[in-house]
Amino acid sequence: MPLSSAAPQPGEPGARAERAAAPGHKASQVRRLLQGGRLFHDRAPGGPVPRLLMRWVRRPLLPAVRLWRRNLQLRVVAGTLLMSLGVVLLLGLVVIGQVRNGLLDAKGKAAQTQAAGGFAAAQEKANAPLTPGGQGGDAADGTSANNSWRTELVDQLASGGKNAFNVVALSADEGTRAPRGSGSVEAASIPQSLRDSVNKGPGAFQTYSLIQYANGQEPQPGLVVGKRLYDIDHNPYQLYYLFPLTQEEKSLTLVKGTLATAGLFVVVLLGAIAWFVVRQVVTPVRMAAGIAERLSAGRLQERMKVTGEDDIARLGEAFNKMAQNLQLKIQQLEELSRMQRRFVSDVSHELRTPLTTVRMAADVIHEARSDFDPVTARSAELLGDQLDRFESLLSDLLEISRFDAGAAALEAEPIDLRQVVRRVIGGAEPLAERKGTRIRVVGDEQPVIAEADARRVERVLRNLVVNAVEHGEGRDVVVRMAVAGGAVAVAVRDYGVGLKPGEATRVFNRFWRADPARARTTGGTGLGLSIAVEDARLHGGWLQAWGEPGGGSQFRLTLPRTADEPLRGSPIPLEPEDSRRNRESRERAAVASMTGSEHRLTAVPTQPGGNDRSSLPVPSRTPVAPRTTPVSVNPAALPGSGARVVARAAEDRPGGDFDSAVQDPERGDANRGH
Repeated sequence: MPLSSAAPQPGEPGARAERAAAPGHKASQVRRLLQGGRLFHDRAPGGPVPRLLMRWVRRPLLPAVRLWRRNLQLRVVAGTLLMSLGVVLLLGLVVIGQVRNGLLDAKGKAAQTQAAGGFAAAQEKANAPLTPGGQGGDAADGTSANNSWRTELVDQLASGGKNAFNVVALSADEGTRAPRGSGSVEAASIPQSLRDSVNKGPGAFQTYSLIQYANGQEPQPGLVVGKRLYDIDHNPYQLYYLFPLTQEEKSLTLVKGTLATAGLFVVVLLGAIAWFVVRQVVTPVRMAAGIAERLSAGRLQERMKVTGEDDIARLGEAFNKMAQNLQLKIQQLEELSRMQRRFVSDVSHELRTPLTTVRMAADVIHEARSDFDPVTARSAELLGDQLDRFESLLSDLLEISRFDAGAAALEAEPIDLRQVVRRVIGGAEPLAERKGTRIRVVGDEQPVIAEADARRVERVLRNLVVNAVEHGEGRDVVVRMAVAGGAVAVAVRDYGVGLKPGEATRVFNRFWRADPARARTTGGTGLGLSIAVEDARLHGGWLQAWGEPGGGSQFRLTLPRTADEPLRGSPIPLEPEDSRRNRESRERAAVASMTGSEHRLTAVPTQPGGNDRSSLPVPSRTPVAPRTTPVSVNPAALPGSGARVVARAAEDRPGGDFDSAVQDPERGDANRGH
């Protein structure tokens, strides 16, 4: 088979090697896979290599970008400098252009005047009568006299402008007579285009050219003016005046230097002025920002320093008045809050004495209800039930007042949360039997030890379990426990009405109800979850909620294993694995996997022998035992690690989707710490 054969079909060794190697080469610059003798090069424009290069280039620029975005004074001064620099450059170019044009115009006019006089003098000399004896001699003597005449003419014309101009005489026929020039000027300094123009027309022509010297002097730019004339023998020749522009260049250089110095001074001066002006405005703004931050931190006595009577001073006075009014309002609200808390506490304490008396009388009436008529006996039972609820409400109000006053104390000691969960489930069993709900415990194979207040933790879990049973619509309630690293967690999962979007944070508000029309069957006070979240915060932990409409809800309590140890994560994900989103993700992955398998099967050629696999009996699917994990969990199995931290038996899974809890490393704990 030649090297350029087709790529291997799915299912062949080459395709399997490609699928195995492709995921590991996402960060490499070049991916080479042997595929039928050909090499692949992964150099797509949007591939990993440009992203790595962009990240490598942007990383050193991040501090500068951050400083640019956060510093208003820097942006204003930099903008002023850039605009000033642009104005100075534009003005300098205009001035330099005007000066250069003026110098060249003046030089051109002076050169025309000087050259016109020289051309006239040369023509007069050619038209003058010859001296006696000038007619004698042979032709050779005539040629020598003509050459001598041109040399004398060039020297005579150039003598009037030493270092100001040079003169060059060229014959119409350069092959017979050599050029004559003054000041060691080479004839190559005269452009051929100017020579052609002089030969064609009778007038004077000029152009700019580079003047070259034969004595080793540096070439310099100059203005060349030429005209066609006739010598004493009436033979045409070309006479050129070459004017160096050395002085004009020096003048232009001086102007450029002066403009550059003045422009730099102006730019620096404008930058300093902008810095000074902006500082006058930015400094009070920065001061106001700092004072605002301190006010937000609770330091309500902070004020701005006001000087003068300008706009900034009026802004400072207005800011100080605002801060003063805000302080007064906050003090009034704090005083009102203290009065309310004291009122609640005093009323709760004062109500306990009459409530005790009423309780004693109600107990006597309740014991004697058998002697009453049915209506009075039922009233005695209702009186007892409502007194129980009244006592519970008073206890909750007293507990809330302790939290508000900061008087709640934590009595932490090492406890096993499994025993607490068993006590809570035992107390909730009668309600669960009436609701037809089964409470199951997951993750109690190993001890779940933490330093906590057993009374407060039991109160939190009792609220969660009772709420789950009440709102679970008769379905199972799963209590999951896990420990990993420095954290322990207990999650209560129900499959009832669930929570609507946004209710996961409001569910901990005092007296909040998801459905006000829904009747309470357990006589709740509406303060249970508020007290529970305060108990969790008192431990330094989290109490968080998740729910979806019609898909149930899950409440997760996360506590540190050691008191006063900060939490870094939870061993149980807040969103359970059997949520609607996770199920849809798994179904899409399964569909994609099945589609890939079908494509691979269609690529397999038919085996000889005529065996039809579709006619074979398909065995029924039997449940496969889930993959178990060790009981001991790596302490690093916190949110973001993706480790499996809780294992369950196959018979404890509802619907096969609740075998373990896996922390999603991408999602983390979005609702951490309400």
